Amino acid sequence: MAAIGRVQQRTSVSLPLWVGTAARVTSDALLVVLGFWLAYHLRYSLHLGGEVTNISQQRFAFFEGKILLLMVLTIVLLQFRGLYRLPRWTPLLDELSGVASAVTTAMALVILYSFLQRFYPSRLIFIYAWLLIIVLLALKRVGQRIVREKLWERGIGVDTVLVVGSGRAGQRMMQWLFGQPQLGYRVVGFVDDTQPDEALAIATQRRVERPDYLGTTRDVPELVRRMGIDEVIIALPATQHEQMLWILDQCRAESIDFKLVPDMFELSLDRVDVHAVGGLPLIGLKSARIAGWNYAIKRTLDVLVSLVVLLSLSWLIAIVAAAIRIESKGPVLFRQERVGKNGQRFVCFKFRTMVQGAQEQEHVMRQDYDGDQRLAKFDNDPRRTKVGTLLRNTSIDELPQFLNILLGDMSVVGPRPQVPWEVEKYEDWHHARLTVTPGITGLWQVSGRSRLSFEEMVRLDLYYAEHWSLWLDLKIILRTLPAVATARGAQ
Repeated sequence: MAAIGRVQQRTSVSLPLWVGTAARVTSDALLVVLGFWLAYHLRYSLHLGGEVTNISQQRFAFFEGKILLLMVLTIVLLQFRGLYRLPRWTPLLDELSGVASAVTTAMALVILYSFLQRFYPSRLIFIYAWLLIIVLLALKRVGQRIVREKLWERGIGVDTVLVVGSGRAGQRMMQWLFGQPQLGYRVVGFVDDTQPDEALAIATQRRVERPDYLGTTRDVPELVRRMGIDEVIIALPATQHEQMLWILDQCRAESIDFKLVPDMFELSLDRVDVHAVGGLPLIGLKSARIAGWNYAIKRTLDVLVSLVVLLSLSWLIAIVAAAIRIESKGPVLFRQERVGKNGQRFVCFKFRTMVQGAQEQEHVMRQDYDGDQRLAKFDNDPRRTKVGTLLRNTSIDELPQFLNILLGDMSVVGPRPQVPWEVEKYEDWHHARLTVTPGITGLWQVSGRSRLSFEEMVRLDLYYAEHWSLWLDLKIILRTLPAVATARGAQ
């Protein structure tokens, strides 16, 4: 969202903007006074930091001038740092660091002024006041966010958003909005002069969203009025400059907030580095590859998890191996060539779930399959053994893939590894999923598994590659357990 600039300020709101700003300023000013009052009692009533002997000469009224100066300086610095006009997507840490910086600067100026005036109270009162004011202002902002997000979860105060453009920039924008529900935005749909051939599938961390196609760019004014749109986000390419200007004029006429997405659709909007050199902005892309310390952390987690699984379930592995050998002839393990990270091929291990020679029959079955050949699944496959059916339904057939993890060919979490002939059918943008080590589970599994189309699966894989974190891996692993327990999408 950092790449989006606010262009127009909406004027037709229920309350004037200055009312909300005045309320925020007043509450901050009162908290500054409260913080200093608490600091005074900590020092002069509770004697925190040692006994004070000249209390009668330093009553609370003695500090009124300094408190007033501190209050004014704090408010001015908070305003100067833009903390009263922060966009709702500003991270909490950034806001709190701004608060701490403003209070620290204000307190330093008050202390300097007091020194020049030869004002010598207990110095600890300034330290206590500095810490307490930061804590109080921070708690207020944390509380505001909690209340605001709870209201948004109930649909109260949510801003409805119309996205103009369904190209890569528009899809990125919708992906970001769908993936950040705590920001209080609700995408009602999108418009474009060319209707997509099929419904858009926007991959987020939890599921795949399908926004509604609402018409062409000429329908924007009517949609704004009829649907009560709060904000329009324009994500059109530079070739549609005239349409863009026309929409801007319509938004101004309707007093509707609007934002422009720069025509840099290759950017992942929350994965950019912005620097300035000689006053010129430089925008760089953070790599979607998991490398360096991130890779070391992920690899360590993979090894630990695979060792725990293989050692703790060794008894189950032995029972399954025996059952496979007893029911049908053939090896216990099924070996298949798959394509891994950077297109490197490896042998993927699974428990054998079909009769011997099943591979030779597959090409015949595929001829009668009318779905996407890259995700071909055969219901009630006659080649499957009774033990194999149980293993497939419970995903136990994938246990040997933890050996692949130890060998470094796979990861616990990552894109689904595909066979070479499937990769040969990739479009250019599909190959980006091969920049990450394939996994046993992934966003594609916890978001629907075999119910997803191939395009949706690729979008989930790209989202994972661009947003990887250790916490994301842990969440996917935890969400995989109920998915496996209920056999959701397994075939």
